[in-house]
Amino acid sequence: MPDFSITGVAVIFLAAILTNNILLSKFLGMCSFIAISRNLRTAFGMGISVTFVTFCTAVLNYGIYYGVLVRDAPLCAVDLTYLTFLVLIMVIAGFVQLVEMVIERFSPLLYYNLGIFLPLITVNCAILGVNLLMIDPDRHFGLVQTAAYALGSGLGWLLSICLMAGLRRRLEHADIPRPLQGLGIILIITGLMAMAFMGFAGVADL
Repeated sequence: MPDFSITGVAVIFLAAILTNNILLSKFLGMCSFIAISRNLRTAFGMGISVTFVTFCTAVLNYGIYYGVLVRDAPLCAVDLTYLTFLVLIMVIAGFVQLVEMVIERFSPLLYYNLGIFLPLITVNCAILGVNLLMIDPDRHFGLVQTAAYALGSGLGWLLSICLMAGLRRRLEHADIPRPLQGLGIILIITGLMAMAFMGFAGVADL
C-alpha cells in the first residue's frame, strides 16, 4: 500500500533527488545535459523548465492514466493502456509549447540561449522516464507520491546540470590531455558525479 505519511513522501522526494537521481542513476536526459551545461545561467533555466514540465505532466498523466486509460477506470471502462506512450508524449509536448511561450515572453535572452534545445524538451527522455516510472506497478505510487517523485526528479536533474555547468566553467583553463578534451572529459566527470551520488545510498531509497 502507498505510504501517505509525510515521512514516506519526504523519502520519495529525497530519493528522487539523490539516490535515484533520474540522470545520474538511470542516465536519462543526457543529450540536453551535455549540450546545455556550458553556461550556468542557461543550465539553470533549462533545469527549471525541465522540472516544471516533469512535475506538471506527471500529475496530469497520472490522472489521465488511472482516470481514463486503465481497465474499469472512472471515466472509461475499456482498457486503453496500449495508448499510454502516445498520451504521455502528447501531454509532454503540449506543456513544452506552454513553457516555450512563457520563456519567450518573459525571458527573451534565455529563450535565445536555449535555442533549438527548448522544443527538444519534448523528447527529453528524463521527462518521459519519470512519467513511465510513476505508473510502474511495483512502485505503488498514489497521486501524492507521484507529485513528490516528479518534483524530486526534476530538481535532481536541475542539480546535476548546474553542478556540471559549474565544473565545466572551472575546466575552461584546466590542462586536460588532448584525447580527453570535449566530450571525453564530460563523460568521465558525469561518471564521477554518479559515483559521488552513490554515497547517499541508504539515506533515502525508493
